[in-house]
Amino acid sequence: MDQTLNNIARTGVGGLDDILSGGFTRGHVFLLEGSPGTGKTTIALQFLLEGASLGERCLYISLSETEDELRGSAQSHGMEIGDGVEIFELVPPESLLDADQQQSLLYSSDLELGETTKLIFQAFERVKPQRVDIDSLSEIRLLAQGSLRYRRQILALKHFFARSDATVLLLDDMTSDNLDKTVHSVVHDVTHLEQLAPDYGSERRRLRVIKYRGQSFRGGYHDFIIRTGGVAVLPRLRAIEHKTGFARTTASSGIQELEDLLGGGTNAAQARC
Repeated sequence: MDQTLNNIARTGVGGLDDILSGGFTRGHVFLLEGSPGTGKTTIALQFLLEGASLGERCLYISLSETEDELRGSAQSHGMEIGDGVEIFELVPPESLLDADQQQSLLYSSDLELGETTKLIFQAFERVKPQRVDIDSLSEIRLLAQGSLRYRRQILALKHFFARSDATVLLLDDMTSDNLDKTVHSVVHDVTHLEQLAPDYGSERRRLRVIKYRGQSFRGGYHDFIIRTGGVAVLPRLRAIEHKTGFARTTASSGIQELEDLLGGGTNAAQARC
């Protein structure tokens, strides 16, 4: 197999691989952002199930949904989360839930952020996956309580995963009021999902690849749908990609006077297939 293809992790989402020139470059961290209901979790599950079908070890780290909720979402699309995908449901340790054991000299968020990062690293070291989903960054942002601390935390995650050559997909539901773009400058790729509800007509979903370092991609907005079976992306059409060669010939009208006016006849283009 071509070494270039070996270095690409296909997403398992119809049409998205075409937009991304094959998929995600292995060994990097990617961001999938969008408001709730835009299909982030479904795409993330398809990404892991695609890896599992190729015999890769996959890990879903959930900070917001339970394992039962994730499995229920997968079943609604006819997906079966098998042994190739491990779901790690991250819950705060009991010491952080017990008010009597919390320390008053430190903010509880300081303790929770450190414990959260530690649990993520432990789960990764235990599974040693090749594909990882982290859902979602909103919880980490809330625990960080500041842009600088949040950026340092994302950089720490990125450097940790880079040592293992894993392909990581970060999910962000963009529920923060300040719409912090800190992660955009850190990750390798940013894919933005939107859900539009016009006054008239049916709702519409679309996505746009904002950036992809070192890789060409199909720019602009692309419509996508969520149906039973998962997300399907409809790449936008570009006329230049459908250009064909042709040969110019002259077609006779049978009217000599008209042909004299046209300089010999009417030009006709004959397409070459």
